[in-house]
Amino acid sequence: MLYSRIAGIGHYVPENIISNQHLETLMDTSDAWITERTGIKERRYFTLGKDTNASMATEAAKIAIERAGISAEDIDFIVYATITPDYYFPGPGFVMQRNLGIQNAGVLDIRDQCSGFIYALSTADQFIRSGMYKNILVVGAEIQSTFLNPSNEGRGVAVIFGDGAGAVVVQATEDEKHRILSTHLHADGRYAEDLYVKEPSSSSSAGRFYDNLVNDKTSGDVIMNGNAVFKHAVVRFPEVIREALDKNDLQAEDIDLLVPHQANLRISEYVRQQMGLPEEKVMNNIQKYGNTTAASIPIALCEAWETGRIKDGDLVCLAAFGSGFTWGSALIRW
Repeated sequence: MLYSRIAGIGHYVPENIISNQHLETLMDTSDAWITERTGIKERRYFTLGKDTNASMATEAAKIAIERAGISAEDIDFIVYATITPDYYFPGPGFVMQRNLGIQNAGVLDIRDQCSGFIYALSTADQFIRSGMYKNILVVGAEIQSTFLNPSNEGRGVAVIFGDGAGAVVVQATEDEKHRILSTHLHADGRYAEDLYVKEPSSSSSAGRFYDNLVNDKTSGDVIMNGNAVFKHAVVRFPEVIREALDKNDLQAEDIDLLVPHQANLRISEYVRQQMGLPEEKVMNNIQKYGNTTAASIPIALCEAWETGRIKDGDLVCLAAFGSGFTWGSALIRW
């Protein structure tokens, strides 16, 4: 019977560090205010002329492929999660494919916001279990700094998000012990407008899809109902983690490391307490990178592995919640 495993992992973050102190020069905010509400101390912004969504993903993918002990030619499918593509279409997965010299492998775009990487990982897992593919490159990458409104009006969102990319190679295996045990995906579209960007829109009343942006630049701002997002997140995170554990007849204490989407340090801390986990069993790096949406889990997972916080045989749980609303989890025996 075929299963899937994470055979290699890599990440890339831009060199441009944006501190809370720098944001103080752009808007009426403070390091204390940002830290108290989000836990974030700094984030990375892309460097114009050097970084693109696809180029960051390419660098992360190269590392993951090398660590998997394969070549780019061995990749037979790509699943790419992002909400910030370089082009309106096609998605950056095609450009990354070209950058890596991969030919003929299929490319699938995933638009599931902060849960994008888990949706992508689940998709790869199912393709491999079916026997259709053997080596799938799964990517989460975002350039969000150009979507932000660094002003007093936009500060509630602008202080949160950052740029970066992470990638894994998901590989077929017959090993029942070291594999992706299960994935769990959910969504509730009733809350789609509680966290969204309205423009550009193909259904725009202004005519061509970008005309509203020309007339009113704020129509392209990220709109977030922070209270609603927080209230739903602290319910859905523990719920979907327990779903994964129940599916595999495991308990919270069996988890060796929980890697949550890096949305807000207060959310992660609340989830940790609800699950009864000690601090050393939860991976948090939002302090350094902010919320990188689809890239946050693979970046955090990669850093955890690189620093020895994940070892062979460990039970690793991934969990995310985000715009849509969408949420999901994955349970992995490393």
